[in-house]
Amino acid sequence: MKLIFSRSLLTLAVAISALGSSVTQAEEKVLNLYSARHYQTDEALYEGFTKQTGITIKRIEGKEDELLERIRNEGAYSPADVLLTVDAARLSAAHELGLFAAVQSPTLEARIPANLRTVDWFSFSTRARVIVYAKGVVKPEQVQTYDDLANPRLKGQVCSRSGSHPYNLSLMASIIAHQGESKAEQWAKGVVANFARAPKGGDTDQIRAVAAGECAVAVSNTYYLARLMRSDKPEDRQTMEKIGVVWPDQQSYGAHINVSGGGVLKHAPHKEAALKFLEYLASDQAQRYFADGNNEWPVVVGIKIDNPALAALGKFKADPLPVGSLAMYRAKAQIIFDQVGYR
Repeated sequence: MKLIFSRSLLTLAVAISALGSSVTQAEEKVLNLYSARHYQTDEALYEGFTKQTGITIKRIEGKEDELLERIRNEGAYSPADVLLTVDAARLSAAHELGLFAAVQSPTLEARIPANLRTVDWFSFSTRARVIVYAKGVVKPEQVQTYDDLANPRLKGQVCSRSGSHPYNLSLMASIIAHQGESKAEQWAKGVVANFARAPKGGDTDQIRAVAAGECAVAVSNTYYLARLMRSDKPEDRQTMEKIGVVWPDQQSYGAHINVSGGGVLKHAPHKEAALKFLEYLASDQAQRYFADGNNEWPVVVGIKIDNPALAALGKFKADPLPVGSLAMYRAKAQIIFDQVGYR
């Protein structure tokens, strides 16, 4: 009886082991993605990953701050494997909250430039922050640098979105990194003094305000310009006919860039699938998608793209400042904006 009982236990153990193995394999075919990228065109990106790997993506979309708070509240029980969001300020906030896990990937290190990655999050696409001006009102040579936005000759002519928005915080952080806190504060004061109205709206609203004559100068991400350029709506084409675009600081450190990126979360239940997803985002296929499908520049060097709007915007010198450095000055950027009334 003892021998029979022992064999029964052995059979049961093998069965349980096999069951556990099958469950694990099933789990590896799932990726839980928390995304603050609200683009319907990203569906093709996710479908490409599933087709290539057989891993199904279960996605939860939300606003950036809401997703960060959700992940933090879920703690060790969070089902989230990967967080995707836009802008270095938001990615840095996730890092500071300790939400990301350190990642080692020869693939990511080889394909993503060092200044566009950190130890626990990676950039997968970029947009540049350019100066938009009203043709016939402002000459392009008057707005060749971000510093020019604070020049008194532009008094009453500058439109802007909120100073608390991550896009502006990242730009301000880059100015602090390059010029120091004192000069950055002087610049912010000068910009506020030149406001045509209180900050409001998004980047597209600033572009439309310049075209409508509400102001003469604004700053925008290239993503929004390219989207208007590719629009079939007559009003969007009319807007683009009335404005000009300047790549700032081409004679110095280059145009500030925003990034879209993500990382593997600390308590990810499917870490292997999560890493595969990040590596997929750095693939030629995904990188071309970011450009051709969503008007963003690839981070991988040498990717051939087919986007007429990006081609029309032309080549430019990008600021090579490491994205991780922006985190050092993000809080100070907000303090300065608050002090000078850039709200």
